[in-house]
Parts: sequence; C-alpha cells; structure tokens
Amino acid sequence: MTKQNSITMSIIAITATFTLYLLIHSYNVNEHNLYAQSSTPDNITLFVTGSATTETKPDKVTVSLGVETTNTKAKAALAANSELMNKIINALKTAAVKENETSTSSFTITPNRNYSIDKNQGKLIGFTVSNSIQIDSSNVNATSDWIDIAVSSGANNVNSIYFSLSDKKLDEIKNELLIDAIENAKEKADIAASAMGYKIVGIRTASIDQVTPFFPGPVPYATESLKNEALAPSTPILTGEQQISLNVNIVFLMGK
Repeated sequence: MTKQNSITMSIIAITATFTLYLLIHSYNVNEHNLYAQSSTPDNITLFVTGSATTETKPDKVTVSLGVETTNTKAKAALAANSELMNKIINALKTAAVKENETSTSSFTITPNRNYSIDKNQGKLIGFTVSNSIQIDSSNVNATSDWIDIAVSSGANNVNSIYFSLSDKKLDEIKNELLIDAIENAKEKADIAASAMGYKIVGIRTASIDQVTPFFPGPVPYATESLKNEALAPSTPILTGEQQISLNVNIVFLMGK
C-alpha cells in the first residue's frame, strides 16, 4: 500500500468514527418540542419549545353599518341616502360616539338594470346608493346601544361586528405569556435532561415566536329594522373571549 493510500484510509477511518459518535450521542427525545444533540464531546444541546396560552376579553370593537337607498333618479337616491346617513351620524354622536372613532368605509352608486326587458344591456330602471361608516372604539360595552340607535335612525345595513385587542393590551399579555412560556420550556428541559442522566447548565440560543391571537372573523348582523318597534328589546351583542398563544424556542446546554 502506498503512503498516499494509507493516509486516505486513515482519514476515512477517522471520519467514520466521528460520524458513529454523533449517531450515538444524537437522539430525538420528543418529536414535537424536544431534541437532544451532541455539539462537542463535553457539551450536549437540548432543543425545547415552551408554550403558554391565555384567554382574554377584547377591549376594542369595529362596527360597520350603513344606509342603502334606491330611486329611479340617482340624485334623488343620493339625497335620501345623505339625509339618513347624517341622521345616523348625529344620533351616534349624541350616544357618545367620538368623531375620531368614525370614518366612511365605502360609498357606491350602482345603476339598476332589468334584463328581462333588454337581455343585452338591460333597461336602466334606477339607481342604488350605498354608504357605510365604520366605528372603531374601545367602548365595547356600548356596541349594542349603538346598533339599536343606528337602525332606529335609518340604517338598513349592519355589515359586521368585530371584536379585537388593542396594541397596548396585546403587549401586556405578550409579556405575561413570555414569562410563562420560558418557565414551561425550563420545566421540560429539566425533566428531559434528568431522564437522560444530565442536568441543564446553560442556554445556547433562544427565540420567540410571534404572538398568535385567535380572533373569530367579523360577525355579520342580520338587520331587521327596529324603527317601528318602540318596545323592541335591546340587541344582544356578546364580546366573548379571545385565545392568545406564544411559543419560545430554546437550545439548552446539558452537562454531567
């Protein structure tokens, strides 16, 4: 055997021995959130995912409502729509809805055509004007009253109601969950390390997953006009609770 071949065989033997060592010292403890791996002969790492979840009541509401009017003349449909919308806005202001909490979310003027008369282009028979406003407020408990007031003032479209969390409250909850998630990761790491005959001696890396609030989508509201029902009961609107989760990924160092 030549000297060069001898060197090559030695390198292969060393590589095989090192690979076998890694296979022996690398093992999956829990495929979901625990993974142990040898980084050096005296330093084994353990990957752990810690999690924390809570439920909280929303402190923000978004309501979309509006008016739809129809007339054979666009100008007449627009005038009727504007009159009703102004009435609604003024009534909401009286009910303590702040001016900076309301904004126009959509406005359309749509021609109405009868295709049974003209199958090609449809005969123009009138116009529909639709105007919707959006209320963004932290006064979630007033939602029911605002809807009743808007409908009784002329609103015939309540498009959706959406409850969520303000940035401030979300940040507060995130800080609380972060502490809990780290504690959860530590507990898992201690249990896993002890079961393998090791103990946690430090942390190599850590990362925080983005907070994932679970929000139900905007709730459509089937509008039935209450304008002529003086004794109609208040509209029941329930905020419910929203679930928020946070995960941390930590690579622990294990030693004897």
